[in-house]
Amino acid sequence: MKLILRADVENLGSLGDVVSVKAGYGRNYLLPQGLAMVASEANLKVFELERKKLQARMDALRAEAQGLQARLEALDVVIPMHVGDNDKLYGSVTSSIIGDALAALGVEVDRRRILMDAPIRSLGEHPVRVRLHANVVAVVPVKVVSDAPVIEEEEPPLTAEAEAPAEADAQ
Repeated sequence: MKLILRADVENLGSLGDVVSVKAGYGRNYLLPQGLAMVASEANLKVFELERKKLQARMDALRAEAQGLQARLEALDVVIPMHVGDNDKLYGSVTSSIIGDALAALGVEVDRRRILMDAPIRSLGEHPVRVRLHANVVAVVPVKVVSDAPVIEEEEPPLTAEAEAPAEADAQ
């Protein structure tokens, strides 16, 4: 099935490309989503007329994604997790946990756009990629820390012997 792309489609092509795809992918995904139109002489003429409008919309989406990319890369995402012996996590940090942490910081990102090869299973700082647009990928530094309370050592209280010389010097 030959289609004209009306938007940039990841792993397929960009706006205006004529691509050949399997019929099911075209009928069930690309056409209903408005991402493509059937390649015919009439549709080619229609597409050329609306190309400027589509290109302007794609440029606006790309600019918005680049602005969001700058915001995401400047964030300091800290995720507290339960840890056991040898700093091994109970469970792992998944894309939905990262999405919730980003939402808590005021940035809404669909968890399906968070690209992780495998869940995070160790403490430390990990770079996590977030696909914001077909051509824009942000790398967010995610720091996984222990949620155990930090026990600070208090100074030992002064004893009477330690206070006595100080009082004697004052007289």
